[in-house]
Amino acid sequence: MCLLALAIGQSRRFPLVLAANRDERFDRPTAALDWWTPAPGDAAVLGGRDLEGGGTWFGLTQAGRLALVTNVRRPGAMAPGAPSRGAIVPAWLRHRGESDRFWRATAQSGHNPFNLVAADLARGEAFWASDDAAAPRRLEAGLYGVSNAALDTPWPKVTALKQRVAQAVALSDSAEMLAGQLFAALADRSRPDDSALPATGVTLELERELSPAFILSPDRRYGTRCSTVLICEEVGGQRSTRVIECSFSADSSTPTQRHVELRDWPPRHEPRH
Repeated sequence: MCLLALAIGQSRRFPLVLAANRDERFDRPTAALDWWTPAPGDAAVLGGRDLEGGGTWFGLTQAGRLALVTNVRRPGAMAPGAPSRGAIVPAWLRHRGESDRFWRATAQSGHNPFNLVAADLARGEAFWASDDAAAPRRLEAGLYGVSNAALDTPWPKVTALKQRVAQAVALSDSAEMLAGQLFAALADRSRPDDSALPATGVTLELERELSPAFILSPDRRYGTRCSTVLICEEVGGQRSTRVIECSFSADSSTPTQRHVELRDWPPRHEPRH
């Protein structure tokens, strides 16, 4: 992912809501949202697949694990031979120990700069971690945003997406209505004024191209490949979660949509004492 907003515990009806965009080269081979198994013996993962690097930008398991990874825009810190950051997501999904142990191993694995948002929802745990952070930060109930900088860095598109997600969660009276508003927020192509742009070490022209929530480069080689929405809904004591992915190509304005519904997900957890 390259942009995401996550709402935890901001609504009784919608206790977990995620809206995210993945930006990537259009020639990078990709499989759409589906169930797949990273390695023999692993639990099945629901998510897209990076067929070049072998991992994924987003995934979850039936057991209640979830993870997303974003790149960090730090041009001088990129190592050409580094392992794919997409491998971090399936590594978390298969991990069975404490999150601190996982983080120590990941921090030493030589990945290029990244953000990781990960959760073990069956245990009521979520955290954000980065290659640049001393330790993971636990995510309590709240509204969070991440792009290609640290958690909640107030880039215009991060701030705007958080605001629109908060409003949508507060005002929606159905999952369908909420999904429509989230996809509309992710499709925003507006650019902020130059004075509001971050300085990340790339040219001003490129900062402008990368500033909207939804990106399409002038040469149509790079842009938003997919938008993903996850909505957990509780009605009458029943819990269900919808995961919807809209995939885009460089030469078509009509997205391809995939929709998966999970019953009784995430698994309910008992408070830890």
